[in-house]
Amino acid sequence: MKRVDGRAYDELRPVSIVPGFLSFAEGSVLIEQGKTRLVCSVSVGEKVPPFLRGSGTGWVTAEYSMLPRATVTRSPRDSVQGRVSGRSQEIQRLIGRSLRAVTDLAALGERTLVVDCDALQADGGTRTTAITGAYVALYQAMQNMANMGVISDMPLASAVAATSVSILRGNILLDPCYDEDCNAEADFNVVMTGRGEFVEVQGTAEGRPFSKETIDLVLALAGKGIKRLFEIQQAAIDTLKTGPRG
Repeated sequence: MKRVDGRAYDELRPVSIVPGFLSFAEGSVLIEQGKTRLVCSVSVGEKVPPFLRGSGTGWVTAEYSMLPRATVTRSPRDSVQGRVSGRSQEIQRLIGRSLRAVTDLAALGERTLVVDCDALQADGGTRTTAITGAYVALYQAMQNMANMGVISDMPLASAVAATSVSILRGNILLDPCYDEDCNAEADFNVVMTGRGEFVEVQGTAEGRPFSKETIDLVLALAGKGIKRLFEIQQAAIDTLKTGPRG
């Protein structure tokens, strides 16, 4: 089928990751995937949640929010409503789980790294784009900690990235934009490590149920897209080591 933006079924939207986007955060990126844009920043604190006090182990957690005009119509801020929306809670927990899956928490000592993911503009895939960008921001923060002698080694076991797949009119599509996603018969979010392991697979049938064979095709397509995201992440990390080129 012809896609909204002319891409092939197995093609990601254009992806750009700019590390060090914020001047004061220990780690930060601006990530753009198509028209979806997020700023991910990392803050290092010298405390851990109560359940980890005295354990010698650190923690990585995330917070997620979306600007009021990130979408076509304005959404009220969580602060005005007096509570974090259920959607935001779900997404930030997913981001936190994904990052902890590749982090040696014991190597952090009793420190908490808070990853803030703020959607400037949303055109589908904000949660998966946030995970992909947050990893690079987290890497930068940990690299800075290691350079300062705060930690002795890089506590990240591998990269982690995520993408979405939708089934639309019987077609399996990688990295759907909003127009494709909102009309899809089924939606999947897939999070993988650089070792090829799955952190999380979320799949929901909006219309008719899907088969195991369909899931296998979805996971293969997601894996192809995530492999490309790992390459883009690594290119952004390389600029941290060498400085921007050009």
